[in-house]
Amino acid sequence: MATPADETQTAAADSSYPDRQRSFYRIDEEGGRLVPCAQGEAQVIVYNSPTIEDEADLLDFHNIDYHTLQSSLDPDELSRLEFEHDHAALIFKRPKSFCADDNFLLKLTSTGVFLYEDYLVVVMPDDAPLFEGRVPFQMHSIQDVILRLLYQSISHFEGHLKAINMLSDSLERRIITSMETRYLLNMFTLEKSLIYILNSINSNAALLDKMKLAAEKLGLDHDQTNILDDIAIENQQCLRRSEIYSQVIADLMDARASIVSHNLNILIKQFTIWTIAIMLANLVVGVFSMNVKLPLPMEVEMWPFYLINILALGSAIGVFWLSRVRKW
Repeated sequence: MATPADETQTAAADSSYPDRQRSFYRIDEEGGRLVPCAQGEAQVIVYNSPTIEDEADLLDFHNIDYHTLQSSLDPDELSRLEFEHDHAALIFKRPKSFCADDNFLLKLTSTGVFLYEDYLVVVMPDDAPLFEGRVPFQMHSIQDVILRLLYQSISHFEGHLKAINMLSDSLERRIITSMETRYLLNMFTLEKSLIYILNSINSNAALLDKMKLAAEKLGLDHDQTNILDDIAIENQQCLRRSEIYSQVIADLMDARASIVSHNLNILIKQFTIWTIAIMLANLVVGVFSMNVKLPLPMEVEMWPFYLINILALGSAIGVFWLSRVRKW
């Protein structure tokens, strides 16, 4: 079994690949938190967007199965727990940071956590902040680090659900007065995101259940098992909230589509009234224009010309007045 000390022998190799994104942490037991440290002192090793050379190190020095390593980088992989002869492999789902280019699609990804006897390896397909935010417990062992990662994943899911709720309310207000399908398509994208989130949270719930059964093999003590139970409850509440949001958006989608269609029908009706008014005025001018001379030269009377224009304008106004009275 490889240890962080064994990796110090590869320091020269690491310097040959300056583009590698690795982070090293140790546990500050007095403060109950992780602090950056040198590679030889690391209890937690984080690989962000591992290169081919990093994957080779993970396979050779940490004895990680190739399929399991690729699963931790696959955004479509489900959460799971596996035990090897020298480590335990956990893969869980977490949301990716929202980007404006995603166009209302909230994407998900996977993270691999490999638990050894005295150190931890975390493999992430992106460079998202890993230990941001606060948690309601301190870290005194590498098992606490795993619990922190799971707790932060649930908090991240809850943040995405709040964002979806806010975006949904904003889009609803736009749909009420809109005649475009753009906002409706955005709602469909949010619904798609919720389905993926719901599936990921449910997958994490299955992982937490397996961790409860294998608490002893994972080295969890009594307090850590209680924290795991609390995390499972938080995940269940997050799952229930995502189900509610998904059901609300799906049930009201037909109503929102009807609103857009209704707004379009109103616009067509208004254009039709305008067309009738213009056509009626055209008819008045057309009928009289064959029998009335233009007000040129000046020796002819001009009042027929003005009378025809007044009649044309009055017919158009009459159409608009009738549409108001009849509430067309």
